[in-house]
Amino acid sequence: MEASEAVVSCIADLAFKFSEQLAKDLELFARHANRKSVNMEDVILSAHRNEDLAASLRSFSQEMKAKDPQIGKKRKKSKADDIGIPE
Repeated sequence: MEASEAVVSCIADLAFKFSEQLAKDLELFARHANRKSVNMEDVILSAHRNEDLAASLRSFSQEMKAKDPQIGKKRKKSKADDIGIPE
C-alpha cells in the first residue's frame, strides 16, 4: 500500500497526540484512586467509549490474572521501599 509522506506524517502526529492524551488520562485515573501507579483497571476505564476494546481488555486482564494470581494484588510495602532502596 502506497501512502504519501504527508499522510504518513499526519497519521504519526495523530498517533503521538493520542498516546500523550491516553497517558495523561491514565495518570489522572490513578491519581483519582489515590494511587501513584497506573493499573489494568485504569487502562480498561480509558477504553470505555469503545465497548469492543473494553471487552477485549477485560478478557485479557482475566487471562493474565488466571495465569499469575499475583497480578493485580497489592504488594506489601517493605522498609527498603520507605527509604528508596531498590530490591
